[in-house]
Amino acid sequence: MYRSLGPGAVGVRLPWMECLPLARAGGFEGIEVSIDPAVPAAAVREALEGQNLRPGGTGLPLNFRDDGAKFEQGLAALPGIAKRAAEIGVTRFSTWILSFSDSRPYKENFRFHAERLGRAARVLAEHGGRLGLEFLGPKTIRVGHKYPFVRTMEQMLELCEACGPNAGLLLDAWHWYTSLGTVEDILALESKQVVHVHINDAPAGVPLDQQKDNVRDLPGETGVIDLAGFLGALRKIGYDGPVMPEPFKKDLASLPPADAVRRAGEAMARVWTPSRGAAKP
Repeated sequence: MYRSLGPGAVGVRLPWMECLPLARAGGFEGIEVSIDPAVPAAAVREALEGQNLRPGGTGLPLNFRDDGAKFEQGLAALPGIAKRAAEIGVTRFSTWILSFSDSRPYKENFRFHAERLGRAARVLAEHGGRLGLEFLGPKTIRVGHKYPFVRTMEQMLELCEACGPNAGLLLDAWHWYTSLGTVEDILALESKQVVHVHINDAPAGVPLDQQKDNVRDLPGETGVIDLAGFLGALRKIGYDGPVMPEPFKKDLASLPPADAVRRAGEAMARVWTPSRGAAKP
């Protein structure tokens, strides 16, 4: 597995191509890719190779929650995007799944997601693509909503299976922690079941059921999340894809872009070496 920078996740709002040298200088080995039809795939590959960076993943360019007509339009555009992504070397797409619904009970919502995301997954498969689905663990997200939905690894694996053989997890350490996930849960996976990985840390002194999704810390900053165990388990099952920091830490956005990337890179380096692990709280 390799460290991949998602510029927006660390508060950087520069055009994507301008982030390539920052990623390399920050110690990253890859970068999340923006699929821009105006930029030839060969030019993107050359730019990545020029900074000795690997392509990471990219977001699913389809709003599967749209009404029927808009969804069909988005789905019709997906083959061209998936083809361009494959030409660049990007095969990992991902999206997140709300852990609640105010209109659909669980079984109905499951069928809705399986049908729409299954269709998207089949399009991606035609171009060697995979679809990563992220479950959202915090209790605070679900409070006040009518129907609960997928919120654990086990439940998401059921949805992935319903979507097709090229669907798997976008496994985020934050959501693993807030859903009471364990290292043993990860060790029970096969590497093919994990499409993409995000890591971060949680504020110290906050009860688990009061953790808020947009209040996080850099990897290893507090040691609340067992990143040594998390990453160690992924290594043991043979996961070989990108690992992206996603701290949603507000003060990073106030820094010059190079400094924000450097801080994220330093945090990744601290937790990356298996013998060192994460900081202690």
